[in-house]
Parts: sequence; C-alpha cells; structure tokens
Amino acid sequence: MRTSLLVLAYFAFISLGLPDGLLGVGWPFMAGTFDVPTESVGYLLVAATTGYLTSSVAAGFLLARVGVGWLLAASTAATSLALAGYSLAPGLWFIVPCALLGGFGGGAIDAGLNAYAATNFNARHMNWMHACFGLGVAIGPLIMTSVISAGSPWRLGYALVAAAQLCLALSFVTKARSWGRAPVPVHETPQRGRDTLKLPAVWLGVVAFGVYVAVEAGAGLWAFLLLTEGRGVSDAVAGICVSGYWAMLFLGRVVQGAVADRLGVSRVIAGCLFGMAAGAFLVALPGPGWLAVAGLGLIGFAAAPVFPLLTLTTAERVGAAHADRAIGLQIAGAGLGGALVPTAIGVLLTRAGVNVLGSTLLALALLLLVLYWMSLRLSARDRIGPASGQAVPVAETVDGAGSTA
Repeated sequence: MRTSLLVLAYFAFISLGLPDGLLGVGWPFMAGTFDVPTESVGYLLVAATTGYLTSSVAAGFLLARVGVGWLLAASTAATSLALAGYSLAPGLWFIVPCALLGGFGGGAIDAGLNAYAATNFNARHMNWMHACFGLGVAIGPLIMTSVISAGSPWRLGYALVAAAQLCLALSFVTKARSWGRAPVPVHETPQRGRDTLKLPAVWLGVVAFGVYVAVEAGAGLWAFLLLTEGRGVSDAVAGICVSGYWAMLFLGRVVQGAVADRLGVSRVIAGCLFGMAAGAFLVALPGPGWLAVAGLGLIGFAAAPVFPLLTLTTAERVGAAHADRAIGLQIAGAGLGGALVPTAIGVLLTRAGVNVLGSTLLALALLLLVLYWMSLRLSARDRIGPASGQAVPVAETVDGAGSTA
C-alpha cells in the first residue's frame, strides 16, 4: 500500500465528515437567509440520505468496471460541486438538489473506499481511516464557527470546504491509475450481481450494519436527554459527557486498530460486541448518573472498531466474488439504520420515558451479537459456486491471487 494513497484515503474520510459539521452550525443562519422555518432542514436530510443510499449500493457494482480511483475522483468532484452550490444558492429550492448531489458523492466515497480498504488495508489502517471521519465531523463546526465569528457570511464556510474538496478530487485524478482496478472475481457474469443479492449472509450483514449504527447514533443522540431528565445530571455536565462519548468512539478506533493487528480481528469483534452489550446493561441499570456515563463510555470505546472491522472481514462472510457489492449494500444499510432507528427510539422515549433508552440499546446490542453469529454460520454455505456447486475460496480471483486483507 503506497503511503500517498493511504494519506489520500485518510483525507477522503475527513472530507466525508466535514459537511455534517458545517450544516449543524450553519443551518440557523441559512434558514434566516432564506426565510424558511428551522424544520425545513428535513428536506436537505431526506435528499442527502436518498443520494447516499443510492450511490453506496451502486458503487459496489461499479468498482470492477471503472476502478476505485476514478470512482473516488468523480465522487469527490460531485461533493465539491454540491458544496459550491450551497455557497451560491439563491434559495432553499436550489440547495435541495445540491444535497442530493452531495449524498451521491458521499455514498460513493464511503462505499468505494471501504471496499478498497477491505482488500488492501490491515486492521490498524482500516480503523484509523474511520477515525478520520470523526475528525472531519469535529473540524466542520470549527470552520463554520470561525467564519461566522469573524463576521463573514455562512456561504464562505461552504466555499472553503468546496475548494478543499476540489483539491482532493484533483489529487484523486492524478493518482487514479495508482489505485488499480478491482479484480474481476471468478465466474464473473451479468448474473453475478443477482447472485450476490440471493445470499442470506449478505442481507444479515446489511441488517447488522443498520443495527450497529442504530446503537452508535442512538446512544449519541439521546444520551443528553437520559442524563438530564432521567438521571438528574446538569446540562453542562451532560453536554461534556456526550462529547466524551464521541471522544471514546474516536479514541477506540485509534487504539484498537493496533490491538486488532496483534490479537486478531475476529477476537476483537467478538470482544467489542460483548463490550457494547455490557455498556448498554450499565446504562439500563437504575442508579446515579455516573453509572450511565460509564456505560456510555464503554459503548463508545467498544463500538469504535466494529464498523471498520466488519467491513474488513466482509469477504470472509460472503466470499471475495461478492465482497464489493456486499460492502456497498452494507453501507446503505448503515445509512438507513442510522436514519430510521434513532428516530423510532425518540418516539419510544416520548411514550415510555427516557429511562428505557438503556434497555433499548441493550436489546439492539444483543441483536447485533446474534446477527454476527448467524452470518458466520451461514458464510460457508453462501460461498457455494452458483454454476459448479463447489465452494468458492474466499480470496479467489481471476489471476489466482489472494486477498491481502
């Protein structure tokens, strides 16, 4: 793995998180500029999610045809164009299609880089790449806050990030051939995509990714409400604790990436899944606020490497011939789970009380354990060749080369 490509991958994931941070700080000012109600941000979120889900699925099917380098170059250019559109928009009607375009770019970057990294990165770099996303989400608000604090219009924040994204796109263009083309799997036929969709292990993975992101996002979204209304923690302390939760997620990816290289990926995944359940159990226990805070911290640290390591081991569960497409579907499942389940948790908390958050997270964490176990059990059967009836080795490719994951 060339160092220049590794650095590009890190910067790509930083850029993937920047727009989320920009919108969080900038939207109140944008709503004032366009004279629209605050809840109008929902139009942007729906458009961005639609584009993200569509392109993340399509990316898995395009990698073998266009190559990851050109896919990343085009996707980053699309996000740059979308952010430039934000900075020039005359009204909300113009930003909604920009959000859709940005979603297209973000989903393809996410799925394309994850598919590439699953074959070419080790556990440490896979985790560090995902940690860069958290870094991007943290940098975005700082950029917009600095722009607004300096008395400049919010449009400048989007223009700055659009320019940075354009530079990144040009870097991908210059390095497009260095990434190489995705190897075409054995028995590659027009029916291979439909074969992928028929594998139970693929759909178990999709659901597992959705459940994982539901736990991660649900805990982060509703922890403040639980601590303040359910455990009597002050607003200031609760805010610090929620920030600590996200910090543990970042720290866990940095630290446990190296641990996975030493102990083995499967052991770390299993240990982290049990750790998530243990953390949720602490949150569910009635008691003082510090107990819930400890549980949230454990959830964050344990959950940190699960997403990247599950992505890294996709080929072991579904076979190398189906891995790229399966990863695209998993990324889409993660986006859908992160959008729908935390919203449903909010409805549940309104009706049953905030203290059911812990038991809800515990149920989701246990479901994730079951899904992972089932996917491992099904993986051997799902790798049976569609034509010959023989098992297809996980790392088998056209030239007989093995995967370096």
